[in-house]
Amino acid sequence: MNHKTVHLFSVLLLLLVSCESSQPEVDGILVSKVAEFDEAVQAARPGDRIILANGIWTDVELKFSAKGTAEDSIYIVAQEKGKVFFEGQSNLKMGGEYLHLEGIVFRNGFTPTSSVISLQQDNDTPCNHCRVTECVVDNYNPSERFDTDYWVEIYGKHNRFDHNYLVGKRNRGVTLAVRMKNERDRENYHSIDHNYFGYNPILGSNGGETLRIGTSHFSLSNANTTVADNYFEHCNGEHEIISSKSCQNVFRNNTFFECQGTLTMRHGNETLVENNYFFGNRKANTGGIRIINETQTVNNNYLSGLTGHRLRGALVIMNGVPDSPINRYFQVKDSKMERNLVVDSDYIQLCAGSDEERSATPINTTFRDNVILNSRKKDLFTIYDDVSGITFANNQLSPGIEEPVYAGRRLEGFEDTDITVAADAKNVTLPDGTLIGPDSEKPMPDADNTGVSWYPRQDYQIRFRSGNRIEVAPGENTLFEAMKTVEDGDVLVLQSGDYLSTRTVEVPNTVTIIGADANAKPKLTFERSPLFSLENGGSLDLENLRISGADADDYSGNSVVRTSRYSMIDNYKLLVNSCEIIDLDVNHSFNFLKVYKNTFADSILLRNCTFSNISGHVLNMDKEIDDAGIYNAENVVVDGCQFTDVGGSAVKLYRGGRDESTFGPMVWISDSSFKNVGNDKRNKNESAIHLHGIQYADLSNLTMEDSRKMHLHLIVGDPVIKLSDINMKNTETMYANSSAYSAENVTQRIGSD
Repeated sequence: MNHKTVHLFSVLLLLLVSCESSQPEVDGILVSKVAEFDEAVQAARPGDRIILANGIWTDVELKFSAKGTAEDSIYIVAQEKGKVFFEGQSNLKMGGEYLHLEGIVFRNGFTPTSSVISLQQDNDTPCNHCRVTECVVDNYNPSERFDTDYWVEIYGKHNRFDHNYLVGKRNRGVTLAVRMKNERDRENYHSIDHNYFGYNPILGSNGGETLRIGTSHFSLSNANTTVADNYFEHCNGEHEIISSKSCQNVFRNNTFFECQGTLTMRHGNETLVENNYFFGNRKANTGGIRIINETQTVNNNYLSGLTGHRLRGALVIMNGVPDSPINRYFQVKDSKMERNLVVDSDYIQLCAGSDEERSATPINTTFRDNVILNSRKKDLFTIYDDVSGITFANNQLSPGIEEPVYAGRRLEGFEDTDITVAADAKNVTLPDGTLIGPDSEKPMPDADNTGVSWYPRQDYQIRFRSGNRIEVAPGENTLFEAMKTVEDGDVLVLQSGDYLSTRTVEVPNTVTIIGADANAKPKLTFERSPLFSLENGGSLDLENLRISGADADDYSGNSVVRTSRYSMIDNYKLLVNSCEIIDLDVNHSFNFLKVYKNTFADSILLRNCTFSNISGHVLNMDKEIDDAGIYNAENVVVDGCQFTDVGGSAVKLYRGGRDESTFGPMVWISDSSFKNVGNDKRNKNESAIHLHGIQYADLSNLTMEDSRKMHLHLIVGDPVIKLSDINMKNTETMYANSSAYSAENVTQRIGSD
């Protein structure tokens, strides 16, 4: 071998070593196909490691069934964390003992079965002493918002689910559920700890819990599950963020950041809730802790900036149903709510839910040693029923807070205090040494010390006007062509002139369309109906535009904006500011907004707009008519608008049924006028404003002339209705099914709160 040959051989050897060293080390059995995985699992013995190869695994359903030992688990781990992706219709089932799953990601798809990760292979093979750690489920949702699935189901006993990242559950179904159907799943002693649960948007229906332990059927059985050191951020699916439906569970040292809803002891007894943090930051419907049932303990929690009322207050003790069936509300007995620190939160609710059915008031219960500070609001306590069964003692109130009163009698056990808490302090020690609030020696969970460190995090709330500005010239279909290029947050700036769309402009992104000159608004006309179609993932912000329906097809049922005809898994927003909407009358039932079933608006805002010569409705949101508590829009705001010659209703919103698991709809209508609104013969609801089943309405400074009635139909819960400065001229008297807002009392209500 000559010198050149030796040199070439050395170079090749170095390159080979270099290539080999750049690959991650594999300490175990590397598999890259389902068949290889199945073979490795079948042969697995205690201590074995099955390594899932980097890459995308599409449409795979893995079954991990084996038995390790207490000394040696059997492992399935990613070759590299964050580089093993399960996509399409994939899932994973585990069954056996001492199994360990780590480092995989589910994204870009949805489970074809009832769960994404199940700690049960089949009815005969649950998991015991198994662990799922550092796994990710990211927006892994079907296209239908009311198709139900679970992201994680935990069965068996002594399992641990920790340091996982679960974000973006948008369809109906619990994010993580502890199942207790079989005896083997009870007294399970599971640990759910150090996980990040994030961005669970409002579902607009029951079935959107982030975490549920048990069900009503088995709620009198012990679960003994511990939920500790987790971080919950923007978990808003429904008003039970956590639904505890079993006995002897522990919720300790968790953080709830801007979550709408409460940690709820829905069923079951002997629950311990201690050392948790709740930060509302004044966001709507943010809540704290709700007690139902017996022998519950709520101690040393910190609750700040929470705005939720009724069943979503900072601290809530509910009424029960006498001799309650197992799926309703058991009376609160032998429970404690003590040493909690409540700062600048709006409501503390006692005997909440009191009605003809829920008439069993709390008994043998204590509310003591709580410190309640508030610089914003003085009337914090709402007492719905007899509280003689609650003992109040040594509760400290900051100066100015009104002491609670029931039946004209001030309750004892409350006293003014000069205690102050620093902005960053989460607890306070009283002069006698009593600690109020969480123990600060244990780290508070946050976004940095929970979940995984290796997966990129993003802001799932895309903001309008956060992208690029794109100039659009007048002309035929120029808006249609421009929309093909937009990305989330972009702004289309329209110059003055005429814009004709012969095609429907589909909106799949969060986009703003704005007229460059407010004094010479660009005019938009369209031949196809609708002008804009909000597709899944789309939201629309319109400003300084003049939109005319004069050139639309001569058919009934046209609209300017329409949601997708199909289920929208993403909640949308529609903002319309300083726009003129005219001549929607080429045929009957021409609406400004037309929605379809299984679509949901987070927010709809009309501000400083004029609507005139419209044959249908302006906002038509009544497609959920199954009376199951489902509805089409959460927040509806109409401010400073004028409605003239509108055949249908200016606002038509329907929420049927008596389910109490949702927050809205919530409606604000202010500083607006309605002239000749609602008089078309096809307006079956015969109303200018038709609000059915809303949970909050604030109607103020309205002028109604030559119009049909304002219709309020209240059906569930304890809706908050505020009416002031409503002037009616040649207009029907308001209709309401509640006696407080009936025709004979409406004149007393209008002009006051």
